[in-house]
Amino acid sequence: MRSVAVLVFPGTNSEEETVRLLRVYGADARLVHWSCAQTLGEYDAYVLSGGFAYEDRIRAGAIAARDAMMDPVIDGARQGKLVMGICNGAQILLEAGLVPGSGDSRRPTAAFTRNVPPHFICKQVYVKLTVEPRRSIITAALAAGAVLPAWAAHGEGRLAAGAEQMAQIANENHLAFVYARADGRVDDAATPNGSALHCAGLVNRDGNVLALMPHPERVFPARSALFESFVKGVEAS
Repeated sequence: MRSVAVLVFPGTNSEEETVRLLRVYGADARLVHWSCAQTLGEYDAYVLSGGFAYEDRIRAGAIAARDAMMDPVIDGARQGKLVMGICNGAQILLEAGLVPGSGDSRRPTAAFTRNVPPHFICKQVYVKLTVEPRRSIITAALAAGAVLPAWAAHGEGRLAAGAEQMAQIANENHLAFVYARADGRVDDAATPNGSALHCAGLVNRDGNVLALMPHPERVFPARSALFESFVKGVEAS
């Protein structure tokens, strides 16, 4: 059984739900608090759950991305370990430069920023896999074009980047998930936050780091094809 660390920063939430779901699918998942960062190198994979790490001061995820907790995560990602970030965790991964991964560590080239309209949203949504499943070991067990239920709960979930970086995201298969209707149709009405490219989730170049804004762990009943696929990827890596 491979071990998965679920990171807990000051202000993290949904970590207990995340651990429970990982365990449902057979992972040895454990919470690792910021005071125990020195143990993180021992784990086989990492999940960053939602919340408001460090109160989202400066920008969502910006301070947490520079926390010492992220040093072993960045090193692990470079070594090929699987890393998944959800909501605030996704924001942290972008701020840490791990996704899309085209720049240096901790030098973000894209961000999940304030929604349009600029207010907090909390609603059930659907996300659609837009890359070939084997593009990422994290999504490899999903069906092509899979449409998954999730829960959007954020004030800063809109993908934003410069024109060159946005073209790179679109043309180099970084756009892993988009917002969609339940039947898989993709349009502006299905995108609740004005996200560029209808983006709900991004994957890095090597396919071992995934940043997803909506919460798959908050859908009742507590089952998730994405979590199942992630755990299978961890076991296979």
